[in-house]
Order: sequence, then C-alpha cells, then structure tokens
Amino acid sequence: MESFLSIGKKIYNMNNPREVRRMWVFVLRGYFHYQKLNKLDKFFQQNTVLKRIAEIYPFVYEQPTRAFFYNKSNLNERINLVETHMLFMVDRFKANVVLDLYRSQPYILWEQGEGEEKLSLRLWYHPGQRKEGLLSTTLLIGEQALYQIMFWFNKDKECKDALWIGAMQGPNMSNAKEIIKQVTKRCHGYRTKNLILYMTQAVARALEIERIYAVTNYGYYANNHVRLDRKLKTSFSDFWHEAGGWETDDRRFDGLPLIEPRKSVDDVPTRKRAVYRRRFELLDEIDMVIYNAVKKLRK
Repeated sequence: MESFLSIGKKIYNMNNPREVRRMWVFVLRGYFHYQKLNKLDKFFQQNTVLKRIAEIYPFVYEQPTRAFFYNKSNLNERINLVETHMLFMVDRFKANVVLDLYRSQPYILWEQGEGEEKLSLRLWYHPGQRKEGLLSTTLLIGEQALYQIMFWFNKDKECKDALWIGAMQGPNMSNAKEIIKQVTKRCHGYRTKNLILYMTQAVARALEIERIYAVTNYGYYANNHVRLDRKLKTSFSDFWHEAGGWETDDRRFDGLPLIEPRKSVDDVPTRKRAVYRRRFELLDEIDMVIYNAVKKLRK
C-alpha cells in the first residue's frame, strides 16, 4: 500500500504545525497497526469504484485509527464500519454519485422557495464531518445550514441493514432563533430538528433500510456537547425519545422508528386541525419528493 507518510500529507494541512503533529501521530498509528490497515487497503483495491473512493477520500485510512463514530469504539469495529458502509454505498448508489459525494459534491433531494429564503435538503459529505459519520443530510435556508445529521450505514446485531446516526447539529448563526421561528411557521408549526430527522428517515426508507439507530448522550464519541458544568447543551437521548425512539441493549444507541408516529387528526383540538392537515400534506409531499430524488441516484 501507499506509505502512511504519503497518505498523511494528503489528509493534513502541512502548513499548520498542529496538523503536522496529527500527521505524525497518524503515521505512527499506521505502522503500529500495519497488518490491519494493509488489509483495509486490500479491501479498497478490490474494484475500481472502491479504489477511486480511497484515492479521493484518503480519510478512510485515518478514521479507523482515531476514536471516532461512537463512544468506546475500537479499531476493528471502525475498520468494519468503514468497509460495510462503503460496500453499501457501492451497492445502492450509482458509481458517479458515490464518487461525487466523497468529492463533497452535494445532491439536492428537496427544495422549497427561492433565493435566500429557499429551504433545501442536501445529501452530501465533507471531511470535517468525519468524526461522527460517513454521510450526512443537511437542511439549509439559502446557503446557511440549519440542521445536519451525520450518519453511516452498517449491519446491526441481526445483520439487518441499518442507518446509524452519529450526531445531529443545529444552526450556528447570530440570528438562529429568528430563522428557526420563521422556518417552523413555514412548516405549519413543525420543528426544524424534527424536520431534519423526518427527512433522514425518508432517505432511509428510499434506500430500503430496515433499522435506524441514533447515538445517545452516553454513546456520543466526544464530550463537546457537554458544558464545563457538565450539563448537556443538547440532549440527544431526550430528543430521540420525543421522536418515538426507545432504549436498546447497547446504551450507546437508541432505536428509532422508520416512520414518525403521527397523531390522528381526530385527536387534535378542532381549532388546530387545519394546521395539522397542512403539516401532514407537506410531510407527505417531502417524503414523495425525497423518494423520487433518491431513486434517481440509485442503481
């Protein structure tokens, strides 16, 4: 395989002293785990598409060497995760789509409105998201990201194809509260973080995924979602449960439904029924548009 030094220089910014240090740490880890990483390299050499993925996205060699994806993951698990995810990508998506995604080329799955007020959902990936996943869904207004969910594909304990959510991130702009309020109103009172989860579930269904799991507060790979006083800024677990999730026998992950539970309109107060009907109509439309968009990307 290509030398770890050569791979490291592709991954890290050699003009940044901190990045240079990380590069040398990667090189040392690479040689320490040479046999396993050499086996990973042989995996990526088995066909043209996998080989091209490794060429344009050399982070596939780095991610397994670092404590990424979820709490207490080990090297073997991370290697298996990367391999299984990439096999799924090559099996379900057209080759040019897979390569575009790892060139950070986004695909628009849904959009509404125009200009700076346009809402859109993009399927894409950027190396900066590699700590928490290998693909993402991102909800934007104009060109500003509102919410994004990072995830990967892997088998669960029953060997079912599953989408595993490694993190959900909210808006990082000065007027975030006002923008979220406006978008919630446009979506007939439907919260934006519920919307990005609903859209991710729609992507999973379009790809014939059988299960969804989401990292819990305990399972998150790092502690940067915890303040210095140890109180959570964002409770993943609480939100997953609000969205119909449940605890699993692995405390690092909660299970999530493939389809969001809905209230019956008959159970909604009369004065709110029109709003709920419009909301459900919007969600059904989003579901159909995402399904058709993903279908175009599939083999």
